[in-house]
Amino acid sequence: MKHIYLFFFLSTLSLGTMAQDFTYGGVSGSDINLTNTRLDSNANAMVINEYGAAAMQLDYNDGHMYINFVYHVRIKIFNKNGFENGNVVIPLRTYTENEDSIDELKATTFNFVDGKLLRYELDQKKIFNEKRNKYVSLKKFTMPNLVEGSVIEYSYLMRIPTIFNFKSWEFQSSIPKLRSEFVSTIPAIYNYNVSLRGAKKLTSTKAELQKECLVISGMKADCSKMTYIMTDVPAFIQEDYMTAPDNFKSAIYYELSDYTTASGSKTNITKTWRDVDNELLDDKSFGAQLKRKDLFIPLLPAITREATDHLSKAKAIYTYIGRSIKSNHFIGIRTENGIKKALETRSGNVGDINLALVTALNAAGMDAEALILSTRQNGLVNSLYPVISEFNYVIAKLNLGDQTYLLDASEPQLPFGLIPLNCVNGNGRAIGFKKKASYWYEIRAPQKETTKYILEAALDLSGNLKGLLTTYSMGYAALNKRAQIGAAGSVDEYVEKLDEQMPNIKILNHVIENLDTLENALVEKYEIEMKVFENMNFAQLYFNPFFINRTSKNPFNLNERTYPVDMGAAREERVTMMIKLPENLYLAEQPKNVSMALPENGGKFMSNTTLMGNTLTFTQVFQLNKPIYSPEEYLALKEFYSRMIQLQKTDIILKKAK
Repeated sequence: MKHIYLFFFLSTLSLGTMAQDFTYGGVSGSDINLTNTRLDSNANAMVINEYGAAAMQLDYNDGHMYINFVYHVRIKIFNKNGFENGNVVIPLRTYTENEDSIDELKATTFNFVDGKLLRYELDQKKIFNEKRNKYVSLKKFTMPNLVEGSVIEYSYLMRIPTIFNFKSWEFQSSIPKLRSEFVSTIPAIYNYNVSLRGAKKLTSTKAELQKECLVISGMKADCSKMTYIMTDVPAFIQEDYMTAPDNFKSAIYYELSDYTTASGSKTNITKTWRDVDNELLDDKSFGAQLKRKDLFIPLLPAITREATDHLSKAKAIYTYIGRSIKSNHFIGIRTENGIKKALETRSGNVGDINLALVTALNAAGMDAEALILSTRQNGLVNSLYPVISEFNYVIAKLNLGDQTYLLDASEPQLPFGLIPLNCVNGNGRAIGFKKKASYWYEIRAPQKETTKYILEAALDLSGNLKGLLTTYSMGYAALNKRAQIGAAGSVDEYVEKLDEQMPNIKILNHVIENLDTLENALVEKYEIEMKVFENMNFAQLYFNPFFINRTSKNPFNLNERTYPVDMGAAREERVTMMIKLPENLYLAEQPKNVSMALPENGGKFMSNTTLMGNTLTFTQVFQLNKPIYSPEEYLALKEFYSRMIQLQKTDIILKKAK
């Protein structure tokens, strides 16, 4: 991933001075004859040309500055799978006093039939509005008369009633683009921090100075007009094990840093972390809540009566907060109604619960801080300057001696010291109770995802395998299993679904231990029966031992991946089988034992088969030792999975004794 931050004065004009757009409806023979071999043979659709231009404009009626944004795109549809690009959704944000609006929307489908170019206009009555939530509404329409080979084109003007975040632009999307151009024209009185993201480099940029482009309250301002062009842009393909796509798409983002008023004074929008620290600590929904130790001091003797040291006290407080305030499933770094009300109603958001935890720990004489962060789906935070709106979650950071514990009491299945994997996303910002400077803290998964399978079974003369399968789940594996059991509604329903997912294995009896003892491994014991051989009369019998949690599909299929493989946590899986064979069966030939590894101790896969007496022992070890693999390590990881999948197709050959 590439982040380039540019700090300069940029400014916009009215629409009349924007760069030249390409001609609407000017579909050519090259557009009609375009094939996906031009850029991506797997593409279902392709952007032929895309243009966007954003400009500030003064509304003389209310005296406010707005951003006017023109968008225009032409797309070739190659096949039916590309029809989804004809379902257009335009998000519109709702602000405190106003909302984005769309004007001059037009959309056209072009089909080449019997030597003629037919044109179909969108019926304006078939444009629909949908309210997604209180912050976002959607304008939706479907392009008319779509067929394979259609060229679609649409454009609109959007009016954005805020200048804090200038209009961002994504050069990269889910389909490839032959050309994407964005023009921004910004008055020098507005200073924006501009960031270019993504691995794909710009094809060209052009900077122009426009003298006295804006007059506001008698003050004249020059403008900087920037043109960014990217050609032959590959599609951004989302694969497994990635954080928010916006972290990695080639795009340009703006955030207002400061502006100059008509009187010549400068107003800073982007603040220092010291400014933000003071604002947060003075915030009634954040810092003021961290001062409410009075709520917990009378309760602590009862909460910690069986505790003998700070760690056991911390665990008791963690358990108390988790049981006293149930999550209402809303997240945020601030409380909704304050800790006091959350305790009274026994309900609150993540801010209520975890700020209460920080406050209670400090009330007990420990060193706890609030750690604000951005979840994996929310994207990475900007580390160069503070943008509080980028943070959407808060946990507790407890410092005990030389040990640090990250805690989240809002999730009932989390043991002490484990945080949701969704919170493992780069750096968080630690905010202390006292007015000391905040600081960055790297958030790492505190435990691995660990699973161990042990099968003790016997194969009978009918070809049935019967025995006890015991599964030990630890760390994030245990968290995931407990979540699955909770989602199923009961242990019995969970086991019933598990039985349905394994058609070749029948679960006869089951016992699940430590379901509510969160700090212990979750233990599942299943008495199973499996039909291994339909007919035992053959001279050779083939048995595949890789039937427990077998990997059948490679999650990595790209020729190149420009963003990291981010699993969040390292993982380890071990399988041990001890199968007692009938007296008349023996191992025909010793299967080759396998051992392969990723470079630089990145992971390994091993399998081993032995026969002692009439007991067949099979072991398998699968390890991924890194939570994150760089794009440079991708092909090795892809090949590692590919070889493992092939190896797991290997059978054990048994023969009958004569």
